[in-house]
Amino acid sequence: MYPADHLSIDTPEQIALQLPLAGIGSRFLALAFDTLLQVVIYVVLGIATIIAMPSRTGLLRRIPFSLIPAFAILAAFCVYWGYFAFFESIWSGQTPGKRHAGIRVIKDSGRPITALEAIGRNLMRAIDGIPGVYGVGIICMMLNQQHRRLGDYVAGTVVVHEKKTEKLANTSAARASAVNSADERQITAEELMLVETYLLRRSDLDLAVRSETAAKIAARIVRSTGAQRQASVSDDDFLEAVARKARDFARFQ
Repeated sequence: MYPADHLSIDTPEQIALQLPLAGIGSRFLALAFDTLLQVVIYVVLGIATIIAMPSRTGLLRRIPFSLIPAFAILAAFCVYWGYFAFFESIWSGQTPGKRHAGIRVIKDSGRPITALEAIGRNLMRAIDGIPGVYGVGIICMMLNQQHRRLGDYVAGTVVVHEKKTEKLANTSAARASAVNSADERQITAEELMLVETYLLRRSDLDLAVRSETAAKIAARIVRSTGAQRQASVSDDDFLEAVARKARDFARFQ
């Protein structure tokens, strides 16, 4: 049994990856940080508008006086509605606040969110924010074990804690020789995603589960590619080498 504050995702190898879910506290820490940044942007826009309106030098002379505050209002509107969707789209589910809090938005299948999903979940902030201070969102998160607000249900997303990537020794040469021969073209997109999902989330797994998962995935890759691995190479190093070779092969196609 997995704890209620974890998301269990079944891989094609029928192994559950366990991801720690972000609670209300960490999500509001991220929201407070992002809101502070938005306020700073609003203040900068306001100051720029105040300075631009009376001076109107250079190119600003060609702009009608009444359009300057209209542009400022449009910019503020874009910041309010586009801030979260923009950053979550380009930073794979993170905003500056989420990065500061160490959390990330992902699909409930474990995959990264798309731009459309980022837009969809953030349009629902208008409802989640009712009647203020995210009242609807808080109630919704309290009523489900995955701490999902309405926007998460619409986009099919969850918010998880992101552990720091393990610091590994510089063994590029050793890992490059971990795979003596393999046909990278035989690695399917599903297998490569499986390998990279494991490498990304392995620090969240118990040591026994991690070892078993790596061994099963490595065995599958050996069967599908015909790779010849050195006996002294660990499963993790083997999978890292396979993923790197597959990415390098795709890059030059």
